[in-house]
Amino acid sequence: MTAFLQNPRMPIIHSLLDTDLYKFTMWQAMLHRHAQTQAEYRFACRNATAYPLAQLEAEVNAELDHLCSLRFTQDELDYLAGLRYIKSDFLDFLRLFQFQRNFIQVKATPEGGLSIEAHGPQVHVMGFEIHVLAIVNELYFRRLQTPDTLHEGRRRLQGKIDSLCALKHEPILAHPFELSDFGMRRRFSEPWHREVVATLTAEVPQWFKGTSSVLLAKELNIVPIGTMAHEYLQSFQSLGVRLRDFQKAALEEWVQEYRGDLGIALTDTVGMRAFLQDFDLYFAKLFDGLRHDSGDPFVWGEQALAHYRSLRINPHTKRLVFSDGLNLDKALALWHHFAPHIQLGFGIGTNLTNDVGLTPLNIVMKLVRANGQPVAKISDTPGKTMCDDETYLAYLRQVFDIADPHTNI
Repeated sequence: MTAFLQNPRMPIIHSLLDTDLYKFTMWQAMLHRHAQTQAEYRFACRNATAYPLAQLEAEVNAELDHLCSLRFTQDELDYLAGLRYIKSDFLDFLRLFQFQRNFIQVKATPEGGLSIEAHGPQVHVMGFEIHVLAIVNELYFRRLQTPDTLHEGRRRLQGKIDSLCALKHEPILAHPFELSDFGMRRRFSEPWHREVVATLTAEVPQWFKGTSSVLLAKELNIVPIGTMAHEYLQSFQSLGVRLRDFQKAALEEWVQEYRGDLGIALTDTVGMRAFLQDFDLYFAKLFDGLRHDSGDPFVWGEQALAHYRSLRINPHTKRLVFSDGLNLDKALALWHHFAPHIQLGFGIGTNLTNDVGLTPLNIVMKLVRANGQPVAKISDTPGKTMCDDETYLAYLRQVFDIADPHTNI
């Protein structure tokens, strides 16, 4: 394994490509059709921390100062231009783009947490999310790591490699096991993220197929992976379409933007049942497959298979991508269950890039308002629902006939 070391005095984000691919794909779609949208993103930590995150306030602000000084280099733009779904006018926008410091504020809260909010035109603030999460993670774990931390990380990584190599002795299933890195947002550190992806690329290329990190994909000459996230679909709750139709509007605009590329649809903005009601024969034929991000993955996968079969679509022509809190053992169990029936992909995040023996942070930075009104995700995992307006959340549940898990209604 190759060790990648970084001077802790160096900025954490040193390239604007150091983010997830789906930030660029959603960014382009919103720029082309909804560049006027105003948005608010808010940071949240969902678990207990070893020390108050408020202690990081000054360091996070300093890292954001640096982030807002960066521009895309010509080499980076040339790489993006080589992705066939990236359009020339979007590249022209990126050539001029620079994060604006006055669009994001960081403050310690009285409770000892961190308040991080980004307000402004969505095409200027949506990119903050992944950078903020990577910054907070790395600053947090710098205070907790010991000389033995990465030794433990490397031991665990080797265990994953050994498990993958054992697949050589497995019976051949209809579809192969394919693993990707989805760990940018909750990585232990930038150097460790790089080491993990470089090691997997070198040692198990037959199973490790790519990364969500555009920078690492570029530098390691592997496939960048990603399509859409919840914020893309949530935005359509504020874009003037009938609320009941926001998913169909979002999927239709995605089809028009990418015309066959990037064909994995995210299913859980208002839950799988409500999604499948909108994912009719038209969309089921146009999209290559579906991504799971909440709820029981085995139940979800069976629902997807049943839906394709009900539409008389051969599941072997479609793909299911699992990406919710996976570890390798869980991914392999899902593969054994579903590989005889449908193509599969597995995106592992925290348990790949932050599996070093320390308790990971469960942090997010989510879209909470667009065009002055609340937006929401009603996840199939209740703890992942995020909305700051209970009245709107209740209305959204009513529109899609979704029971409130707290009232059993």
